Order: sequence, then structure tokens, then C-alpha cells
Amino acid sequence: MTETRSAETRPAETRPAETRPVWMERPTVPTSVIKAIVLVVVAVIMIYPFVYVISVSLSSPDAVRAGDVLLFPIDPTLEAYRIILSNGLVARALLVSVGVTAVGTLLSVVLTVTLAYGLTRTRDVPGARIILYLVLFTMLFSAGIIPNYLLVKSLGLLDTYAALIIPVAVSAFNLVVIRNFFMNLPQELLDSARVDGASEWQILWRIVMPLSKAAVAVIALFYGVAYWNDFFHAMIYLNDTEKWPVQLVLRQYVLGGSPFGDQAVNEQIQLVAKNLQMAVVVLATIPILVVYPFLQRFFTTGVLTGAIKG
Repeated sequence: MTETRSAETRPAETRPAETRPVWMERPTVPTSVIKAIVLVVVAVIMIYPFVYVISVSLSSPDAVRAGDVLLFPIDPTLEAYRIILSNGLVARALLVSVGVTAVGTLLSVVLTVTLAYGLTRTRDVPGARIILYLVLFTMLFSAGIIPNYLLVKSLGLLDTYAALIIPVAVSAFNLVVIRNFFMNLPQELLDSARVDGASEWQILWRIVMPLSKAAVAVIALFYGVAYWNDFFHAMIYLNDTEKWPVQLVLRQYVLGGSPFGDQAVNEQIQLVAKNLQMAVVVLATIPILVVYPFLQRFFTTGVLTGAIKG
């Protein structure tokens, strides 16, 4: 009894305080101030070049030549944009880029989704594992420029818009991302649909696709940016200048200094050369900036879920 009472009256042993990771601690005021300053500096470094490009495209040629444009437009004018849009080649190139990007993105998403869904069943579909290995092989090795050119030529795709889409219709990286996303969907849900008599196409379009909106939006953004920014394939496969996308026009006529073919327009371009360069950059960037905010909320979820899990 005495030992029991002494044990009851003995003060409880003090436990060491649990230590939390540094990143979970509440930041101090100096730390918060330093973080805010760093974020502001990084934001300024990232935003200033684009603001400068817009300002130069809207400033007068005299102010640009004098180097007076730093942040805001000086003597604002839309002369550079008027020259670009009044020239049929540049306006047509913008339409070509929009069309190739829209059609190419739609075709690439359909092909990537269907192929990725088929490759999720490597145990049930004969040869699916071999196809998966071949796809992964292309991530490490490519055929090269000359073999690709000879293949496109043998298919009769030279000087056609199909040459800008078909050779790059499926990206192995995007295929792996969407396949891993599909493999993390509840298998019981798909099996129950099969028991109810649903076909594989019905399962894909009515069950898998609605659950994979985030991942599909991400790969659609990847494909859209790739098609919009691509000028290399157009430079190799297209000889007709009327079929050139805006990126190739930007490279050949603005950055390369090639003549437009219209003497009056050429004189105007020489007058506002830098303004014209910046105006074309703005026009080539705006479509992606317009689309990205609508897909941004899917971006993190789709990439992390498709790339890390599985």
C-alpha cells in the first residue's frame, strides 16, 4: 500500500516537447518580410520583359530609336499592329497557326487518350506491353531530321498542313502522364460497368473521361503550346509561304530580316523595325495567355496525379 501511495503522489515525469519541422513553424516577422521581398523581386523580373515588349510595340518609332522606352509606352501608336495586320502574309499566318493548333490539339488528345486507355490493360490486350515499350523507347531515341523528312516525303505530306500535325500527333511524355492517371482510377468502378454490360468505348467516354478532366486539360495545354510555338517543322516541310504559321513568319521576316515582297511595306517595316518585332511577339503570345487561365486550375492536379502516383 505504501508503495502504491508513493507512486500516486510521485510527480508525473515531464515528456520532452515534440519538435515540429522548420517549414511547419509559424514564420517570424523578419522571415515574412524577406519572403515578400523575394517574391516581389521575382515577380518583377518575370513580368517586366513582357511589359517592356508591349510598351515598345505601342510606342512611336522615334522614342524606340532614342531608347526612351523603359516601362510605359511613349507617344502611343498602333502603327506596328496596323502594318502587321494590313499585310496579308502575317494575317494569314495567324489564321494558319490558330487552325493547326486547334486541329492538332484535338487530334493529339483523342489519339493520346485512346492509346493510353488501351495500354492500361497490358495483361488483357495482346501486344500492349510491347507497344508500351516502343512508346517509351521514343522518349530516349529519335529518328533524326533526315529520316523524318524522307518519311514525310514518301507519304506525300510535303507542303501540306498534315506535315505539321501527323509527325508529332502523339507525345510519349503526355501518353505516360495520362496512362498513369487512368491506372489510378478505381478498378472496381470499371469492373462494375463491365458487369452491367458497358463496352470499353462506353467506359472510356462515360466513366473514365469525366473523372480525368484535370489530366486531359493538362495534356491539351501541353499539346496546344507545342503546336503554337512550333516553327521548325514548318521550316522543313513547307515551301509555300502562304502556308507558313506565324512563328515561321516571325523568324524569317522579323528576326531574319527577309523582305516581305512589298516595297512600300518594307519601307514601313524598316521605319519601325523594333516596334514590329515586339508587336509580332505580342500577337504570338496572346492566344496562350488567353487560354491558360481557364486551364490553370487543372494544371497542378493533373500533373502531380498523373506523374507521381501509379
